[in-house]
Amino acid sequence: MSIEVKSISKSYGSQKALDAVSFTISKGEIVGFLGPNGAGKSTLMKILTTYISADNGSAKVNAFDVELDQKSVQKSVGYLPEHNPLYLDLYVREYLEFNAGVYSVSKSRIEEVIELTGLSNESHKKIGQLSKGYRQRVGLATALLHDPEVLILDEPTTGLDPNQLLEIRRVIKNAGKDKTVFLSTHIMQEVEAICDRVIIIDKGKIVADRKLDNLIQEETHIIMVEFNSQVDENLLFEMPNLLSAVNTHDFVWDLTFATSEDMRATVFDFAAANNLKALQIVNKQKNLETIFREITK
Repeated sequence: MSIEVKSISKSYGSQKALDAVSFTISKGEIVGFLGPNGAGKSTLMKILTTYISADNGSAKVNAFDVELDQKSVQKSVGYLPEHNPLYLDLYVREYLEFNAGVYSVSKSRIEEVIELTGLSNESHKKIGQLSKGYRQRVGLATALLHDPEVLILDEPTTGLDPNQLLEIRRVIKNAGKDKTVFLSTHIMQEVEAICDRVIIIDKGKIVADRKLDNLIQEETHIIMVEFNSQVDENLLFEMPNLLSAVNTHDFVWDLTFATSEDMRATVFDFAAANNLKALQIVNKQKNLETIFREITK
């Protein structure tokens, strides 16, 4: 097992950041770690990379205990923190050479990660001259430098333009062929494009942990309906199996039903029974963003 987390808890004063969090990640998995701001994502990542200690519970990375064998954990993990710390006065190649010395890796590996992360044309520049997107690449290159078995990436695509996003997705996906990747992001399309599995945390607790395909194909579906006038939200819940009702704009609602049955006829009958007209009724494809809103609402 690449990552084992057992009943990890962490508080900052009276605020509980993590509340008895447990999960395991097998070698070769690419796992997306999702949650609202302040849910505890970065705190857990810092515990797994030995930057901070948990109050209770235990965690292992590559079978090394994060409290008892910190050096071994650090050698086997590549970590890109949310706020990427860089020496802005150093040149890209100079910075990577410095980190190569820390990890005792060969200079040939520097050239490999420069090529791998698309930094070839920027490697002669000072880091302070780079755009935010290219600074992220330098951070990712540093995380990959010592060829770690586990990559822990906290918001790895922050500040990247659409073309850079595609390139970094490719890098992370390729890395996942022989490494374990544990990444947090607020970009749902990122998770859908890269990850095999999703763990969702809310208010310090794990609220979902499933394979991505299984999570999206659950026995629920969404109908978008436009009425001819406003309708009381409470009235909508007279319809059977209705899980949630979101008024997206004007008289348009997204209705989520806890069934795989086509509920359009039910919505039509509801409108007729309440002197409403359904101007359009459309089945919507459920995506990760919708599921995330439902789970963390």
